[in-house]
Formats: sequence, C-alpha cells, structure tokens
Amino acid sequence: MNKTTDLGTWWASLALVNAGLAETKGRSRWYWFLFSLFLGPLATFLIVAWPPRTETEKATDTSTKPAAATEG
Repeated sequence: MNKTTDLGTWWASLALVNAGLAETKGRSRWYWFLFSLFLGPLATFLIVAWPPRTETEKATDTSTKPAAATEG
C-alpha cells in the first residue's frame, strides 16, 4: 500500500471512532462522523474537550426529534 491509501484508511477509521465517542457524550453520531471526515484529529480534540450534553440540552434540541405526524 502506498502512503496516500494508508492515510485515507487511518482518517476514515478515526472518523468512525469519533462518531462512537461523540455518541457516548450525547452528541449526534452521524454529524460528528461527517465533521471528522473534514477535520480529523481536530474533531477528536473537540469531542474530548467539550463536556457531555446534559439531559436539559437533549430535551430542548429539536434537530434530533422526529416531526410530529399530523392526522388529516
């Protein structure tokens, strides 16, 4: 394997690890996976440095709640 392939494999693996770590901190796995693809190790630092989300923050976050079904 060449160096570019090795770096790409490492970068993608780091993004997967970051997604799992973000989920343990109460954050969106999918958003942090995409964020990590662009920022790599910097995203890891941000996930580790920021405190976990509290239950109050999770309850007021509307981006992760499904839209209410309306009956007609």
